[in-house]
Amino acid sequence: MASSQPVSPHPAADVTEHVGYRLKRAHSALRGALDTALREHDLTVPQYSCLEVLALHPGLSNAELARATFVTRQSMNLVLRGLQEAGLTTRPDVVDHGRARPVRLTAAGERRLRSAQDAVYAVEARMVAGIPGTRLAALLDDLDRLVRALDT
Repeated sequence: MASSQPVSPHPAADVTEHVGYRLKRAHSALRGALDTALREHDLTVPQYSCLEVLALHPGLSNAELARATFVTRQSMNLVLRGLQEAGLTTRPDVVDHGRARPVRLTAAGERRLRSAQDAVYAVEARMVAGIPGTRLAALLDDLDRLVRALDT
């Protein structure tokens, strides 16, 4: 009995021409460049992401930070423990109500974030330099469309 071949979602010679494969390849290249850039600032990508989000939204909980930085709550616990031990974030031992302990950047955390931002933004600039400026907005729109298509 012959099995039928799956139908490709779009014309492609092989899997390396699929959108998902290309997205993963781009993500992998970005992650490698960020790992290298952040190493000199003694930060990991999740730690840096956490600092960026906290700068925009101080007082988020562990669960909120995990969602905003695309890691699990368990992973965020480890990220926060490392940031707190390094003196970059603070959160109260107890709270008046509820269980969520709001996280905030310390002055040292703000300084580390600012110093790392130059390196991270340089990586982003290298990445988008390969895209004609007239196409960047369309790319960003297309990426948002991909997310919406998968969120339904």
